[in-house]
This record gives sequence, structure tokens and C-alpha cells, in this order.
Amino acid sequence: MTALALILAVAIGLSLGLLGSGGSIVTLPVLVYAAGVPITSAVGMSLAIVGGTSAAAAWLKHRQGLVHGRATMLFGVTGMAGAWVGAQFTRLVPPPVLMLLFAGLMTVIAVRMLAQRGDDTVQPLPDCRPVRCGTAGLVVGMLTGFLGVGGGFLLVPAMILFARLPMPTAVGTSLAVVAANSVAGLAVHLRHGGLDVRTTLVFLVATLLGMLAGVRLGGRVPTTVLRRAFGGLVLAVAGFVIAKNWQALGSTPSSHQP
Repeated sequence: MTALALILAVAIGLSLGLLGSGGSIVTLPVLVYAAGVPITSAVGMSLAIVGGTSAAAAWLKHRQGLVHGRATMLFGVTGMAGAWVGAQFTRLVPPPVLMLLFAGLMTVIAVRMLAQRGDDTVQPLPDCRPVRCGTAGLVVGMLTGFLGVGGGFLLVPAMILFARLPMPTAVGTSLAVVAANSVAGLAVHLRHGGLDVRTTLVFLVATLLGMLAGVRLGGRVPTTVLRRAFGGLVLAVAGFVIAKNWQALGSTPSSHQP
């Protein structure tokens, strides 16, 4: 693994610890473009790395009282089911098509977060109803298994919107759900093999170091700053994904390399 890949791995962990999101959608392109991992293997490796890092970060957030049990259960149970289903279809669709659709959704989420003004207006006590929270968790879970991403960039705004969680609690709860979804998706991808254990472990250690720093900094950053940083990060990654995959649409259907 190159030095650049290791530096980016630390940055991914920092993002997960600080924002509860972002790292998962960066992990896949870093593995492919910086570490030279084939995309068919990188999806499963990304789930292992993001899942392990998110689980550790969620435990730390739980100790701070920033993980909501009901929202974790509703989003987690349906999310794991969705991840299992989504992972079945990963190899059936050309990667450029998946990533471009994904980038469009990322752009919508980012614009919404950046356009929001002032402090969050959610109630201190959340209102996570089974139907709306479960449905949102199912959709995010399918994306998790399908694309090898944790889905935190969708979970955080979904928890704010549907579960009415304050931003700090949404971040901690998102990490717990990301860990659960990643495990479910990884279980399916492991059946296809191709997981580079050594590279996965090295990358995981680097992201854990970054995550520890992010968790420590998270409580010191205002909610509005976190939200704007989150929106900017997602928008930047969306632009990167579009730039890397737009021309790849003209490649042959049998090609699975970005």
C-alpha cells in the first residue's frame, strides 16, 4: 500500500469520527485509485474497513450518550436486511453506472444540507416511528450492500429528518447503524472471495487512528460547522466520482475496472 493511500485512510477515519459519514464513500475510490485494488474486491474490503472503524467509533459515542437505542434498532434491523439484498446485485450492474447514479443522490443530499440555515430545530426527544424510520433504514441498507459504502452520508440527514435526532446524536447513531449494515453486506461479498486480508487490516488500523482523533474533536465543533463540513465533503466526493466515471460509460459492458 502506498504512503498516499495510508494518509487518505487516516483522513477517512477522521471523517467517520467527526461527522459519522463521508469516510465510507471515500474508502472505495481510495482502495481502487490509490491502493490499486480491483473494484470487485474493493467493495468487500471497503465494507470490512468502514464496518470495523464505525463499530469502534460508535462504542466511543455510546459512552458519551450520543447513540439513540430506538433509532439504532429500527434503522439497523431494516438496514441489515437491505444490505443483504443489495449485495446480491453488485456484480450485475457496470460500476460506472452505479457510481454516477450514486453521485447524483450525493449531490441532492449535499445541497440540502448546505442550504439549511441556523441551528437544528428538532425536538430534544426524538420521534422515530417504525414505518418511516424502518423504510429509510431499508433504502440506505440496500445502498450499503450494493455499492460497498456505509451509507452514513445518507443516514445522518435521514435521522435528522425522519427520526428528528439532533446532529450530534444522529452522528453517533449513524455510526452504529453503519457498522451493522457493513457486516450484513460483507457476509454476502465474502462468499465471492477476493478479500486482501493484509491490505484490509493495514487500512483498518490507519482509519482507526484517524477515527480516534475525529471522535475527540467532534464534541468541540459547533453543529452548524459540522453540517456545512458534511455537505461540502459529500459535494466534493460527488464531483470526484462523476469526473472519474463519466467517460467510463463508453467502455465495454464486460469491463469492471473504473
